[in-house]
Amino acid sequence: MLSNETIRNITERGVSNIISKSEFIELLNSGKTLRLKMGFDPSRPDIHMGHVVGLRKLRQLQELGHQVILIVGDWTAQIGDPSGRSATRQMLSHEEVIANADSYMRQFFKVIDHDRTQVMWQSEWFGKFTLADIIHLTGKFTVAQFLERDDFAKRFQEHRPIAITELLYPLLQAYDSIAIESDVEFGGTDQMFNLLVGRELQGMLGHNRQQCFMMPILVGTDGIQKMSKSLDNYIGVEESPGDMFGKIMSLPDEQIIPYLEYLTDTSMDEIEDLKRNLLSNAMNPMSIKKSLAHHLTTDFHNIDLANDARDNFERVVQGRGLPQDIPEYSISNSTLQIHLLLKDSGIVSSNGEAKRLINQNAVEIIPISGSSYAVDPEMNELSLSPGDVIKVGKRRFIRLI
Repeated sequence: MLSNETIRNITERGVSNIISKSEFIELLNSGKTLRLKMGFDPSRPDIHMGHVVGLRKLRQLQELGHQVILIVGDWTAQIGDPSGRSATRQMLSHEEVIANADSYMRQFFKVIDHDRTQVMWQSEWFGKFTLADIIHLTGKFTVAQFLERDDFAKRFQEHRPIAITELLYPLLQAYDSIAIESDVEFGGTDQMFNLLVGRELQGMLGHNRQQCFMMPILVGTDGIQKMSKSLDNYIGVEESPGDMFGKIMSLPDEQIIPYLEYLTDTSMDEIEDLKRNLLSNAMNPMSIKKSLAHHLTTDFHNIDLANDARDNFERVVQGRGLPQDIPEYSISNSTLQIHLLLKDSGIVSSNGEAKRLINQNAVEIIPISGSSYAVDPEMNELSLSPGDVIKVGKRRFIRLI
């Protein structure tokens, strides 16, 4: 039997909802080795801190002796999860999915214990599926049931297209639970419909119904929307130490407590003390955020790199100094088109991004002599000299040679 404190930590910290919580607690205390299901669609080549919330819960249960089954959605990724989408997503090729999965797998095991994880690919069972199997599966649910899902309902009412393949997505994810005999499935709150379809399908086919464990949605660095690469408000688990530290420091103060709760092992008593101190202005939010940034950078890199990232942040951002190691870019003449220079040097990804940042006064010239100045959006060409430093945003620099 687990202690009440352990059960509370598992079922309440970093958890939005469990269906059914009472059944899940019974399973925890049953002595059974639970089969914990989490699936990822490798539709992109990397993961971010939003994914880490669920991975940490899996690791916590691994340490109690339970079995993680990590499903690589090499079939569902080709469809694309319709959750929260207002339009049909373009399908990926199988080759793109495999390439993304290689990167995903390396990052998963920064959090999950590799030796206590069983990795399975959907193609292990869907590769054997026949048309008869698909027809049998689709016969278990009605179109009306699926149109109750918020994103489908909205698109249907607005006469936007819904591909038949998208209706298959929840069914395929549900069948994964049958294939691996899942006891508990984990996902974000935006995955509740899919998780419940898996629970219902298990019951229809005479299996024990899985518990559905929903994680809170981690807000991104903008402090408003769900962390997402497409919104450029994410903190990737393979960010450089400096970028990881800097992005965490850019979080709005109100996100400090959720990040501490969801992404660290800081005790809840300590978190409650920090929350009270923040509300009463007894502590400077900057110092707590700096501790959080150092903690997470250490977790995903090491303490020496975290120390370097902290020192660099203090020198560059707080002290308005320059980093010790600035990438260099060679120029052949002194009169330059600044947006092309930013793109060609690799400090931005496109001319469009360069122009956007210039218009936002986020590009600064720090001359080898004289005062620094922001690039004028109306000025297409600049006269620059070797030794000048270009600063983009708060953390990107290049030195001209």
